[in-house]
Amino acid sequence: MAKFFLLFVFVFASQVIGGLNTKLPSPSYGNTISILSIDAGGIKGILPTVVLEHLEYALQIVSRDEKAALADYFDVIAGTSMGGIITGMLTTPNPNDNSRPLFTTNQILRFFLDFGPSIFNLTSANNWDHDTRNAKFDGKFLYEKIRELLQETRLHETLTNVVIPTFDILDLHPVIFSSFKLKTIASLDAKLSDICLGTSAAPYEVPPYSFKNGDKEFNLVDGILTAASPALLAVSEVIQQLNEKNSDFVSIKANEPIKIVLLSLGTGTDVEKKGIPASLAQSLTYNEWLPVLAADYSVSAGKVNDYHLESVFPSDSSSSDNYYLRIEEYNLDSAIAPDDASKEKVEKLLKTGDDLLKQFVKVMNVTSFLPYEKPSEGTNAEALERLAEILYNERQLRLKRKSMEKQGRPFIEAIPSTFQMT
Repeated sequence: MAKFFLLFVFVFASQVIGGLNTKLPSPSYGNTISILSIDAGGIKGILPTVVLEHLEYALQIVSRDEKAALADYFDVIAGTSMGGIITGMLTTPNPNDNSRPLFTTNQILRFFLDFGPSIFNLTSANNWDHDTRNAKFDGKFLYEKIRELLQETRLHETLTNVVIPTFDILDLHPVIFSSFKLKTIASLDAKLSDICLGTSAAPYEVPPYSFKNGDKEFNLVDGILTAASPALLAVSEVIQQLNEKNSDFVSIKANEPIKIVLLSLGTGTDVEKKGIPASLAQSLTYNEWLPVLAADYSVSAGKVNDYHLESVFPSDSSSSDNYYLRIEEYNLDSAIAPDDASKEKVEKLLKTGDDLLKQFVKVMNVTSFLPYEKPSEGTNAEALERLAEILYNERQLRLKRKSMEKQGRPFIEAIPSTFQMT
């Protein structure tokens, strides 16, 4: 009996291990949809990359696969601005093995360390001020580097579904480059390099970015004008697929309610930062109002995002099937600017990222809009390790069900009868 059991384990393990480096089967083979969202933030993109490096390592440990990558485990990866570039790097296939991503999280971190100072070259911007007609940075180094790295990869070729927001300043509406929209909007199937450069064209920092895809011309600026945090957009894309009963993505099973798992990563903020009192604002000129409105819009948009997500992932409900983990540094040094890639600021961001992993999980109170700790959830690192278990178990479930479907019979019947136990 022991011999037969070992043979059973061997047959089962060979089927599972053989699928480790295959593309993640669609949620129609499971009941949990997994989403990763990465905020905008320039060089502060170091923070979510440090977090993702920890998650990727946790997935490699739980799967016993040193090549395990985030694109193997998330159904959707969304990113805005620099978060969009990280998304592109996570999901671009390696030309030597198109089942694997071109970049690991560690290599993306090296990208920030090696090329951040050239992308955000403050020396070349020494003479720039608010009256300068050109952008602070010419963007040439960024253009060349992203095109070199992502090559000819198009949206339909990514290793998993991608959602990257931009804003078209000619047509005056958001443009959401979404894998889910390719069947109905062919023009969205652009080069990933063009999409990433469009979403990262921060107004006044980098020139607006234009390109043609077929007959369609895009005139894009930074996705922060659409959504600095793309989490809600990504969730909306998934909910649309559920409402449309898209069987290519997920099958609706009456006895198996769909769950959504969302990991949302911020790039640092300062919740203690104050604006200006109404008494002072009464005397502001038009030009003085502009920077105030720009700052207030960015902060307000992020908090409205939190407000809407609360309806999908209620923080006070222990019975919710959905799972939401937001990892953000809420007390980031205000001296760290998105375009300051100096050695001092980069080292501070690396240390902040490491410290962030050690902090207790925080949840946003959508009444006061202040975060509070949930010690019962442990540290962010511990929460990521639990998430790795959830993602791994879901992947194994899908591989097993896909194998059963191919064989056209219950999985246990696929095992030779000699090995079945009674």
